[in-house]
Amino acid sequence: MDHRKAPVLEALREYRDRGFVPFNAPGHKQGRGVDPRVLEVVGPDVFASDVIALNGLDDRLMRAGVLAEAQKLMADAVSAEHTFFSTCGSSLSVKSAMLSVAGPHEKLLVPRHAHKSVIAGLIISGVCPVWVRPRWDTEQHLTHPPGPQEFAAAFEDEPEAKGALMVTPTDYGTCGDIRAVADACHDRGIPLIVDEAWGAHLPFHDDLPPWAMDAGADVCVTSVHKMGAAVEQSSVFHLQGDRVDPNVLKAREDLLGTTSPSSLVYATLDGWRRQMALQGKELLAAALKLVSSVRQSVAEIGGLRVLHDEFLGPRLADSVDPLKVVMDVRDLGISGYQAADWLREHRDVTVGLSDHRRIVAQFNHSDDEKTATVLLDALEALTEADLPAPPEVRIPDPADFELETAMLPRDAFFGPAEQVAADRAVGRICAEMITPYPPGAPAVLPGEVLTEPILDYLRSGLGAGMELPDPADAELKSVRVVARR
Repeated sequence: MDHRKAPVLEALREYRDRGFVPFNAPGHKQGRGVDPRVLEVVGPDVFASDVIALNGLDDRLMRAGVLAEAQKLMADAVSAEHTFFSTCGSSLSVKSAMLSVAGPHEKLLVPRHAHKSVIAGLIISGVCPVWVRPRWDTEQHLTHPPGPQEFAAAFEDEPEAKGALMVTPTDYGTCGDIRAVADACHDRGIPLIVDEAWGAHLPFHDDLPPWAMDAGADVCVTSVHKMGAAVEQSSVFHLQGDRVDPNVLKAREDLLGTTSPSSLVYATLDGWRRQMALQGKELLAAALKLVSSVRQSVAEIGGLRVLHDEFLGPRLADSVDPLKVVMDVRDLGISGYQAADWLREHRDVTVGLSDHRRIVAQFNHSDDEKTATVLLDALEALTEADLPAPPEVRIPDPADFELETAMLPRDAFFGPAEQVAADRAVGRICAEMITPYPPGAPAVLPGEVLTEPILDYLRSGLGAGMELPDPADAELKSVRVVARR
């Protein structure tokens, strides 16, 4: 296919050039109705490019096939058979993929470190999760994607599972062996879904970890707004093979997706595909060269440790995305939460993830020597900052993270519930998600039995700067639990 084309961008240009006068949505009417104080901040072009798809970018019956052609070009660029755009982020895309493989009360293999959007999919659908144990990194206090051994063990326990889901790369850039897990699934005649939200760039350079479609996955979900160059909420999901019906996948997406998709998302997805198809290898080669230099420079800053090889090995990660620069700040006597806050407040630098001992700076083709220098100068300044000793985050043993599942997540979430004091919640069945964010993998799910070590971890984490966006009581002085009958 001709990847010089950008059907959505071309349609948007034509719409603007012809000077259409809309008497349909969106109600701002090309920005004419927007408060001038808004335009001062975001600019008029945002609204001029915010066009409805139906009888806007395309005609009333979508006869020009603008979106369909853009999706075919995206599929061709990454060697997938089918591609669907999502304007609701990969949170919607992964739910659509899950519902295309398993239905209410059917079983799906899911790693326990999955993102909260996956758990939301279980709650909405009524799918019964079969938990796959992630690979616990006891030295680094984080998890890596499970491998074929962990999935094989889950298969033995639940041979009737309809499919499996894998999350790779993680927020730390660690990747699982997709090929081996896909082979294990296909040997049993079931599909593999890969939540590859952090891997939009992977198809476009051979020095990056393998990407899901090349490694044999059936469905792959990716967030172009994360490691690509599209606006927030820009996601695609790809399909290959015959284990998942493309019509079923599209119907599930239609069930969950918006009927008012954003042309800004479509346009930036289309433009990013063209950029990567024509220039991706060159752009990513430059990014990889830059980040290699940054890693070396960070390693020379006293008090910081760059993590990469530490993630690799038997029972750990299969590969690591080098564009994620993971830095351990423990030797500075501070936490990652403190480091992230200080960098934002004092150096106008933001990082993608922070935890009790690390920060993560994500690079991509957008970065250059100038942005790299800003980061390195900020890190040098951080090492000289006078910050207090951080509060302790009491990390449980890996076994303590494996909570007992007493109810389906759906039943616990939608059933009768009550709010009880945290010190009286031990032994009760949780009725809400409690999720350190980022990375967004729930520590507690609806249906799991609360324990003292996990509550101690979360409450001490809150005191140290952890963000918990989803419990009803943001301070975790109380917890929503299943009501006793």
